[in-house]
Amino acid sequence: MNTVDKLNNVILFDGECNFCDHSVQFIIKRDPQARYKFASIQSEIGQQLMNHYNVPSRIDSVILIQHEKYYVKSSAALRISKGLKGGWKLFYYLLVVPRVVRDTVYNLIAKNRYKWFGKKDSCMLPSPDVRKRFLG
Repeated sequence: MNTVDKLNNVILFDGECNFCDHSVQFIIKRDPQARYKFASIQSEIGQQLMNHYNVPSRIDSVILIQHEKYYVKSSAALRISKGLKGGWKLFYYLLVVPRVVRDTVYNLIAKNRYKWFGKKDSCMLPSPDVRKRFLG
């Protein structure tokens, strides 16, 4: 059993995307129990996780690794919301909406994220407490 087998509640995100970076910061602020760990899709551990779970490389989405499965697009985002403090948990129940409807909205944002929010050249330097939540 290698290291990636043991990982749970890992969020893979686009490390070059400002919107994705802000989303990670949003999650960190609302996850005081540090349930979620993070890795950029572009990182070595991100690529190892994608390979281990057979995530198609063409996936243009946030990816949640949870309970030996991976989730993408709106399914990942809504499952992540369940672990956040406050009213954000309620978004989890939107999973009852057909995935095709949820993912249409998700795809619109994903397709335009660089245009609307920009692309970054470097990552923020997190505090030591937050840094330990990032893999790789």
